[in-house]
Amino acid sequence: MKKKILSVLLIFVLCFAMAACGGDDSDNEARPAEGTTLMMATTTSTADTGLLDYLKPIFLEDTGIDLQWTAVGTGEALAMGQNGDVDIVLVHAKASEEEFVASGAGVERFPVMYNDFVVVGPEEEGKYGDDIAACFGAIQEGKLTFVSRGDDSGTDKKEKKIWAALEIDPTENPNYLESGQGMGATITMADEKEAYTLTDRGTWLKFKNDADLNIELNIVCEGAKDLLNQYGVIAVNPEMFEGLNNEAANVFIEWICSDKVQELIGQYGVEEYGQALFTPNAGTDN
Repeated sequence: MKKKILSVLLIFVLCFAMAACGGDDSDNEARPAEGTTLMMATTTSTADTGLLDYLKPIFLEDTGIDLQWTAVGTGEALAMGQNGDVDIVLVHAKASEEEFVASGAGVERFPVMYNDFVVVGPEEEGKYGDDIAACFGAIQEGKLTFVSRGDDSGTDKKEKKIWAALEIDPTENPNYLESGQGMGATITMADEKEAYTLTDRGTWLKFKNDADLNIELNIVCEGAKDLLNQYGVIAVNPEMFEGLNNEAANVFIEWICSDKVQELIGQYGVEEYGQALFTPNAGTDN
């Protein structure tokens, strides 16, 4: 009798173990299990505008993946990718992004969205329409105070590119300053000093409309063709670094480039600011 009971128990245990371990894992191999975390390095504008805070709970609900990020300048974000410190990067400096992929550190670049850069400053000094050359030229000639990010961010790279194209050395202006900080902090510093700065429009709208900050600067130059600000997303290469959550990175790329999320990005900011902070353009060659 005891042997029969033991045999039945043994069969039950074996069946339970087979049911737990012998199922089809193909779906689990195709995507990371719920409860996993995706680590991202990104530019400060995606954080300062609140875009990532807006998308994070939707991504968690749709995929079960918890998105965590470090918001720094684009140069530092790409360096984190180069070191294998994150699973994915979301940044805005196309040439640097392409170099990142060419180096083998990134798998493939996907365009996600864009906004544009604007120059903000004391309006009483004059407005320049879309003439960025006249704007930067007047700042340099008048030795007006200009606050640069100075942090190798996408915005800093764009600003330096504009000066170089105009063959102007901004450091010859004694009132050319570097904040060494993110976009929001740089706008605040420029406002305190009644100075000029180059900013992405999304962060500008967020800070300009914050009643607690009472930013008095205004847009003095916008609309120039050279001021387009494109964002791209890139998974860090799992063949170069161990321990990366490449499955979650690929899920995020597919998700943020989907029609559903592209529409959400295009709607973000409209209700509060009367215009979108970003324009979605996944699937383009920008």
